[in-house]
Amino acid sequence: MTTASTPAGSSEYLRPPVPVHFPEAELVPESKRHLEQRTALYRILTLAFQDQAAIGSDQFVYWDPTDPRKCLAPDVFVRLGAKDDVFRTWKVWERGAPDVAVEIVSESDERDRDWNDKLERYRRLGVRELVCFDPEADPPSLRVWVGVDGDLVERRVEGLTARSHCLPGRWTVVEHPTFGSQLRLGRLEGADLFPTPEEQQREVAKLERQAAERERQAAERERELRVAAEARIRELEAELRRRDGE
Repeated sequence: MTTASTPAGSSEYLRPPVPVHFPEAELVPESKRHLEQRTALYRILTLAFQDQAAIGSDQFVYWDPTDPRKCLAPDVFVRLGAKDDVFRTWKVWERGAPDVAVEIVSESDERDRDWNDKLERYRRLGVRELVCFDPEADPPSLRVWVGVDGDLVERRVEGLTARSHCLPGRWTVVEHPTFGSQLRLGRLEGADLFPTPEEQQREVAKLERQAAERERQAAERERELRVAAEARIRELEAELRRRDGE
């Protein structure tokens, strides 16, 4: 049996299919401190790795194409080797699992109340490195898990610094003058941190000022040498005239 709207040889369904809906956002309160912490780290990682990774922040990450309830919204996540294009949600079956996920704990966020459940969700998601930073603890805490044989195993962290399992740097906690303890990524060599865009702009401006000062000093030195040379020439000419007059 066929109808005008059903091509010959195709199936006739008793009801139209209902597509699975994957929400792009939900209303969750966020403190200004948490917003600043999350945004700062997102901008730092974007500046450092946007040419070699996709970076997201507080966007839904889905890992089951049949169940939109199976999702997480990391404060920051990184997928190495992916193009950093504009995406509204992240679907693992299309883009692969994030390599790194960062959770910045906030007492005001209901999603942080059951950490064991969240940890199990990250295990199912398949991240290779999970970083949990709690700036509101006393003292602040830094915890890191690494994916091993399908499990998430917590690493031993000494103090408030830990080398990243996936990124070429080390997670470290520093003090920010406005919003207190802050999670940053430091370089493997030395004490330098991967900069924020503002810090990089200040560093570029500083280097430009230093270059301009060196050019000014070189020009001044060149002028002084020229004046000295011209004065010496005048002295020699005067000496020659004196000798000619004798």
